[in-house]
Amino acid sequence: MADPRMFPPGSNAQDDHVPGRRKYNPYQDLNVPYNYKNLYDLPTSPEFLFQEESAVQRRSWGENLTYYTGIGYLSGAVGGAALGLRQAAAGAEPGDTAKIRANRLLNACGSSGRRYGNRVGVIGLMYAGMESGMVEVRDRDDWINSVVAGLGTGALFRAANGPRSAAVAGAVGGVLAAAALAGKQLAKRYVPAI
Repeated sequence: MADPRMFPPGSNAQDDHVPGRRKYNPYQDLNVPYNYKNLYDLPTSPEFLFQEESAVQRRSWGENLTYYTGIGYLSGAVGGAALGLRQAAAGAEPGDTAKIRANRLLNACGSSGRRYGNRVGVIGLMYAGMESGMVEVRDRDDWINSVVAGLGTGALFRAANGPRSAAVAGAVGGVLAAAALAGKQLAKRYVPAI
């Protein structure tokens, strides 16, 4: 049952409901009488400036670049900090004070986390650039773009170590990209939407 204060007598506000929109009332918890016309009418679907934007089902190249670089840096930093924690625990000596142990722990976590975060962030940056470039060149967004971007990213990341290392890293990058795509498709199919 609706709050009688929300719809004053004589108003047909309950009939004003538009499908796909919900009424927002910022004053509902304040117990202040108000007119229903003062409510904000917010859409429940995303809004686009141009109609063409609503047909696109992927992120733009800038969003893609930011997303992969940020996720790469964050995951690399967390993983590197975990490795630094293990190194600090292994390097602890029995006679150390708590202050020395804490200092060793923070230094190891920060140093290792920064190193791995930068490394994985650069990999994410290269992958996003190559994937967006493939989408632009092929004018199609499918699994081939992701696998080729993984191949190119691995090869380019290890190119300074020689052609053999670049080829192995490229193969690993392609396999990891294909595995990530397969995992995404399995998750879409078998994991219920939240």
